[in-house]
Amino acid sequence: MTEQPIKGVDGPLKGIKVLDWTMWQFGPVSASMLGDMGADVIKIESLDGDIGRALARMSGRFTTLEGDRNAYFETCNRNKRGIAVDLKTEEGRQVVYKLVEQADVFIENFRQGVPERLGMDYETLKKINPKLIYGSASGYGPVGPDSARPSLDGCGQARAGLMMSATPPGAEYPGRVAAAPSDQIGGITLCLGIVSALVARDRLGVGQRVEVSHLSSTMWLQGLAVGLDLLSGGSPTGHMDPKNPINPMVNLYECKDGRWIQFMSGQFTRYWPQFVEAMGLEDLLHHPDAEIAAGMAAGSPELTAKIAERFKEKTADEWIEVLNQSADLIYAKVQSVSELKDDPQVIANNYITDFEHPVLGKIQVCNFPVAFSETPAGIWKEAPELGQDTEIVLIDELGYDWDDIERLQEANAIL
Repeated sequence: MTEQPIKGVDGPLKGIKVLDWTMWQFGPVSASMLGDMGADVIKIESLDGDIGRALARMSGRFTTLEGDRNAYFETCNRNKRGIAVDLKTEEGRQVVYKLVEQADVFIENFRQGVPERLGMDYETLKKINPKLIYGSASGYGPVGPDSARPSLDGCGQARAGLMMSATPPGAEYPGRVAAAPSDQIGGITLCLGIVSALVARDRLGVGQRVEVSHLSSTMWLQGLAVGLDLLSGGSPTGHMDPKNPINPMVNLYECKDGRWIQFMSGQFTRYWPQFVEAMGLEDLLHHPDAEIAAGMAAGSPELTAKIAERFKEKTADEWIEVLNQSADLIYAKVQSVSELKDDPQVIANNYITDFEHPVLGKIQVCNFPVAFSETPAGIWKEAPELGQDTEIVLIDELGYDWDDIERLQEANAIL
């Protein structure tokens, strides 16, 4: 494919062209990740735009920003150019077909039957470009009784068991993890599939369709739980009782300031002596119940209560300072998403990075999660305005002239 260099981008996918015909979060996230890694991503929207542009609230937060920008859309669609095309017109379809001739990847996340009706299905596009990688995001997979059913994040969490995994015993109703993790893991998984298909194309010279669903990706997010359930005779996934954990060093404890520390020091014999010494609870070293805990066979409410009582004597930060100086344990302070930007470890690794937005000014964004030593990923462009790059793409890359632009606009084929 002809490389279209992008100023300032030198990631591992530089030279790859992606057509992103997706909306909401699942599909857009996969395309944005490809853009983070240097791919030239062109977002294809209808003339009224991705519905995500109009989302007013997400996880209880308002998403509207100055300059008619939207936090939800910006987060899911960075590192993309954008064109607005009416695919219900023949002229609009021809524009996309010309782009497909040059493209490496095409991504869609529409209900079954919509791509076929608009001529954007895999069978049609692979005739134009046999080496095309065609990524499809769906709710429940390409076949089966529910393959045509629509889905959004909450449905993925519900169907794949994540809601019940997030629900503690005795809860009045099932819980749901905030900020659409089923959509997010779906996008991550689809990105992985597309990158793998690009590698296969380089090795074997073939394009192919890559299909990921809410159901498949959210099941894989809980892969250990699903595997244990299948291999252990269908036992339900257990929930930790903080007052009676099997191992008191795989538990969370509330501190004097109301903050919590999560311990994951699962090797009891190895960690117990230094744990009680750091806590100033040496009298518990040979507590009778410690032998039970060492066998990982049963808990001890009495032992756990004494530990929990001790934690209430210092703040979380005071305990972390003690533990850092006197023990080699596995633990972490329980934090909210809002605290991440001030976490020194996040700052040191640039997990949240600065970006100069042309409308919003200097902002911070969650950085790409993988560090490449030679071909760094990064944030080079804000999410596009609706149809922002339509004219330049058609003229500079597809050979249209201004007369063609005028004709297409009069036909309502482009914005």
